[in-house]
Amino acid sequence: MTDANTHPIDTARILIEALPYIRRFTGKTVVVKVGGVPMTDPERRRSLAKDILLLHSVGIRPVVVHGGGPQIDTEMAKAGIAIERIDGLRVTGADALDVVRMVLVGKTNRDLVAAINALEPVAIGVAGEDGRLLEVEPIDPRLGFVGRVVKVRGELLHDFHEDGLIPVVSTVGADSSAQPYNINADDAATAIAVAMKAEKIIYLTGTPGLLADPADPASLVQRLTAAEARAAIADEGVTGGMIPKLAACAEAVEGGVGSAHMIDGRADHSILVELFTDQGIGTMIAGDGQR
Repeated sequence: MTDANTHPIDTARILIEALPYIRRFTGKTVVVKVGGVPMTDPERRRSLAKDILLLHSVGIRPVVVHGGGPQIDTEMAKAGIAIERIDGLRVTGADALDVVRMVLVGKTNRDLVAAINALEPVAIGVAGEDGRLLEVEPIDPRLGFVGRVVKVRGELLHDFHEDGLIPVVSTVGADSSAQPYNINADDAATAIAVAMKAEKIIYLTGTPGLLADPADPASLVQRLTAAEARAAIADEGVTGGMIPKLAACAEAVEGGVGSAHMIDGRADHSILVELFTDQGIGTMIAGDGQR
C-alpha cells in the first residue's frame, strides 16, 4: 500500500484509515479467488502473496482458491488435445482431465504455495479431491468430467486456520466414488465461501470491476446489491464474461457471504486497497439491506 517515496506521515494516515477495517475483519474468513495475471506473472504472484500474508498476519483467515485456464490450454495444446468449451465450460475428457490435474494440483497450486511460503511458511496446498473437500456431481454428459459442487467440507479448511495455516485450494473435486472432476474456479470459490460463512469473497479478475460502459474504464460501478446484479444480468445490462462473474457474486451474497468483490488482479495490492481503504478499488456486491 506504500512505496519507498511515501512520506512517513502519509504512511501513518494509511495505517489509521486501515485500522477500523482490520478490527472489523479480524477473525473472519475471506475467500480470495485468483485468476488472470497473478497466475501467469511471477511478479504479480509475489505481490499477491504479500497481500495474502498481510491478511493472515492481522488475524484475518484467508482461503485462496485458484484455477489455471491459460496454463491448461497451453499444456493441452502441447499434448495435442483439442480445446473445446460449451457455455464457457471446458469440455474435459479423460485425457484432458489428466492435464487439468497435472496443471492445477501439480504446478499452479505449488507455485502459489511457494510464493507465500517464500515470505513465511504458513501456506498449505490442498486439492478439492483431497479428503473429499469438494464433493461434486457431473453437470452435463457433453462436458465429460466437469462437476458442480454439492458439498464442501468446510471444517477441513477451518482446521487449517486453527493450525495457523493458509489453505490454497486447487479446483479439482471428486464425486462419491472418488472420481475426479474439473470445477469452474469461480463456482468452487463461491461454494467454499458460502459453506464457511465467509465475511467476504474477492474475485481477482483482469478488469477493474463492473463497468457501466465497457469501453470506459472510468465508468466503474463501485457498489450494488445482489438484486441489482441479478437485474443487470436479466436486463442484458452486462454481457460476455462479466455475466458469470456477476452471477457468482450475487450467489455468494444470497448464500450468506457478507459481501462479494470483483477487483483488478493486475493492480498493485488491490486486495489491501479494496479491504482497508474507504474508497476501495473495484465493485462490491452487498446484501439488499446493505445498499
